[in-house]
Amino acid sequence: NPKGDDMKTIVVMGDTHCGSRVGLTPPKWQYNADTAHGKLQRLCWDFYADNVPRGADALIYMGDAIDGKGERSGGTEQNRADRHEQCLMACECVRAAAPKRVLMCYGTGYHVGTDEDWEDVVKDMLCAEGIPAELGPHEAVEVDGLVFDIKHKVGSSAIPHGRHTAIARERLWNLEWCQRGQRAKADIILRAHVHYFNYAGGAEWFGATLPGLQGLGGKYGSRECAGTVDFGFLVFRVDLGRAGQGKSGRGVDRRGKGFFGRVQFEPVLMPLSQMPTKAISV
Repeated sequence: NPKGDDMKTIVVMGDTHCGSRVGLTPPKWQYNADTAHGKLQRLCWDFYADNVPRGADALIYMGDAIDGKGERSGGTEQNRADRHEQCLMACECVRAAAPKRVLMCYGTGYHVGTDEDWEDVVKDMLCAEGIPAELGPHEAVEVDGLVFDIKHKVGSSAIPHGRHTAIARERLWNLEWCQRGQRAKADIILRAHVHYFNYAGGAEWFGATLPGLQGLGGKYGSRECAGTVDFGFLVFRVDLGRAGQGKSGRGVDRRGKGFFGRVQFEPVLMPLSQMPTKAISV
């Protein structure tokens, strides 16, 4: 098993919704510990900070870094409504992981800006701190020959067994664009937005939707949605494919192995049973 310099670690996360009272909230902005939202904020932050690999080669931040002003609920769900302050919170989330570089995707306009792009501000803040950061709408990230296709938005499904369909459809569109010479053929296709972890794939590809880093208890999710969600992030460890010694004593280049031969993949998920729930007693 390759280790150390033979591997690159890629952390993939998204949908932190910083500024929402149930978003990922660094300690400086948390409510008092004796409040329900304060307890949730600590629970979510501690899980993230305790489990995210520090010093990863890259952190892929896949959109909805901030929650925005929350106009649809009159701002009543915002921990901080100032979007500049929300950007500071998002930067603190990155700082906790201490990655070597950050690769970002634009999120949903309602959250991150329709007239302006507040994730540009997050990127600029990170760069000003000396953390290299790049941002785009739909990017191809190459890691030693393996291509990650990253974009925020993807379709959802009203049925559990339909959740695989959206990411499989993204694979087909990737192949169509590749045939036209407009995109690189992807080995790994990642999408965010839906806040649940699900995956599909085949012999030559792997695709997944990301869990969110927003806790339970938002008005929209609790009042209008039925499907389950997940809290956490993904970690990929890529074998760099350097020539090693096979049983015959000859050099072996692992770059021909494809996804399953070269990537260790781990979803890091909080059991939702840890989040507060209640039942009404009669």
